[in-house]
Amino acid sequence: MNRREFVAGLATLPALVRSARAEVSSIRLGKQYGLPFLPQMVMEDHKMIEAHAARLGINGLSVIWQTMGGPGALNDGLLSGSIQFVNVASPSLATLWDKTYCSPSEVRAICAVQSMPYVLTTRNPAVKTIADFTSADRIAVPTVKISGQAMALQMAAAKLWGFEKYDRLDEFTVSMGHPDAMQAVVSGQTVNSHFSVAPFNYYELRVAGIHKVLSSYETDGKHTNGLQVTTRAFHDANPKICQAVRAAHEEANAFIKREPKASAEIYLKLVKDRKNSADDLVTMITDPDIDYTTTPANLMKHAEFMHRVGRMKRLPASWKDLFFAEAHDLQGT
Repeated sequence: MNRREFVAGLATLPALVRSARAEVSSIRLGKQYGLPFLPQMVMEDHKMIEAHAARLGINGLSVIWQTMGGPGALNDGLLSGSIQFVNVASPSLATLWDKTYCSPSEVRAICAVQSMPYVLTTRNPAVKTIADFTSADRIAVPTVKISGQAMALQMAAAKLWGFEKYDRLDEFTVSMGHPDAMQAVVSGQTVNSHFSVAPFNYYELRVAGIHKVLSSYETDGKHTNGLQVTTRAFHDANPKICQAVRAAHEEANAFIKREPKASAEIYLKLVKDRKNSADDLVTMITDPDIDYTTTPANLMKHAEFMHRVGRMKRLPASWKDLFFAEAHDLQGT
C-alpha cells in the first residue's frame, strides 16, 4: 500500500466507525396509570420490543419500564435523558416540541398509542355541568394546566363561556395521580371531582352518589390520548430501536383487539389489582370510544388551542411536524 492509499484509507475511517457504531443496549420507557397505557403493558409482558429489536439485529436489548404519576415527571425524565421514550398526551408533545424545536433534543412522536376520552366525574349532586362548579369544589387532574385533562377542561370552558374565559376553572384544579384521585373522590377526602381516564371513571361511576359531568369527546370529538415520543438525538442515533418500538405498538394493538381478555389479565397482573375482574376490563377495552391505534386524531385542534392561549410560540403546519418522518404514512389529523 502506498502513502496515498494509506491516507485515503484513514479518511474513510470515521464513516466506517459511524456505520459500525452499535445502538444502545438498554432503554427506559415511562408510562402512567390506567388503560391508556395498556399497549405498553402488553409490550412489557410479552417482551415485544426486545423481540422486534432482535429481528432487526439488536440482540439482548434491556427494556426497563418506569411508571410515574403525571406528565411533568415524564417530560423531565425525557429531557434529562434518564428516560428514552415516554407516552404523553397531545399537550405535552406540543409543549415539548415547541420548547425543543430545531435542537438535538427536539421531541417528536414515533406513533400514537390510542384514542380515548377523558371523563369528568363528581360526587357533588349540585354539579350537573361544568357551569355548576364553585370555589367549594376541587377537580383532580394529573397535572394542572399542562395535562390532557387540564386542557380538555379549558377547551370546555372556552366553548361554554367564550374563549377569553378558557381558564375560568383552573383555580379549582389540583394535581393528583389517578389512583389517589379516585380514592379521594370515592372516600370523600381532599377532592370531590376527577377528570380521569379508563378504568378509573368506570370504577368511580359504580359508586352511589358519583355521576358523570363531561366527556372530552363532547367538546372536540374523538382525539388521541397518548403518543409515544422520544428526542431527535436518540431517534437519529438509534433508528432500529425506534423501529422496534413502533412495530411493538402495532403488534400490541392487534393483540388487544384480538385478545381483550388476555390483555385485561395482563393489566390486572402488572398493576397488582385484585379487586376487579378481567371481564369488567374487557367491557372497557372493547368500548367503541376506546381505540388502540397508532394513528393520531385531532392533534391539530389541540395545537391550535394551545397556540391561541400562548402555550406554544410556533404552530405546526400539520400533525406531521410533530412526528418523525417514518410515521408520516399514518392517516392522521
